[in-house]
Amino acid sequence: MLHTEYSGKKVYYEVQGEGLPVVLLHGYLESLRIWDGFAEELAERVKVITVDLPGHGRSEVLGDTHTMEELAGAVRKVMEVAVPGEKVLLTGHSLGGYVTLAFAEKYPELLAGFCLFHSHPLADTDEVRKNRQREIGLVEAGKKELIYQVNVPKAFAEKNVERFAKEVARAVEIAKNTPDAGIAAMLRGMMLRPDRRDLLENASLPVLWILGRGDRYILYEKITATVHPSGNVQVSVLEDSGHMGFIEEKDRSLEILNDFADRIRPAAG
Repeated sequence: MLHTEYSGKKVYYEVQGEGLPVVLLHGYLESLRIWDGFAEELAERVKVITVDLPGHGRSEVLGDTHTMEELAGAVRKVMEVAVPGEKVLLTGHSLGGYVTLAFAEKYPELLAGFCLFHSHPLADTDEVRKNRQREIGLVEAGKKELIYQVNVPKAFAEKNVERFAKEVARAVEIAKNTPDAGIAAMLRGMMLRPDRRDLLENASLPVLWILGRGDRYILYEKITATVHPSGNVQVSVLEDSGHMGFIEEKDRSLEILNDFADRIRPAAG
């Protein structure tokens, strides 16, 4: 595993494959290890850079609050070291999608395109903020297991939880090893993020938006009725997935992402 420094803290990442650089950003309570298997197969056709976002995986905590803009800065630093001068396809899962949107807003010139993978551009509702505050309280009380024991299984479509029991257990283990301070900093940062639906509704870059029909966090009917993407946005629906399509429908997810990468490859040059 490689690392660089951002704001005096270590940020870890891995690189594999050759070709168009595709940066994969994990979600909340995850690490770059969540992409294992998917990243290896993706790297057969492109260069894959997986990143431990600050406060998750092995990367160090930056401070009390991790804003999406600050995390985007850390990703930019990784790109400067791993693929200097190259435009990338930035792909973010869930929380990683929030970071991707902040990056697209701040550094569009560094992107050949971007992908939201089970993510969305809306700000937190009052209800979601209240739940994040509750989770911060649990973390500060030393009870983070009450979060991940519920959140992780819910990330899979209800019909897939038993089928992917081994993968659920592995995701639980990753969440268990996430530092308490990193969890709390990420929760505070997510609560602060603005509405960025304009980046989809007035997209100037090529965008891929992958949604799961059985997602219990991002309800398909509700999100598609709320956000109205422009013609530059390709919306792909995984019919048999919840919030973890790169595990639940790995082959189909690889096909969608590879096809999109092939389409935008000229823009990266």
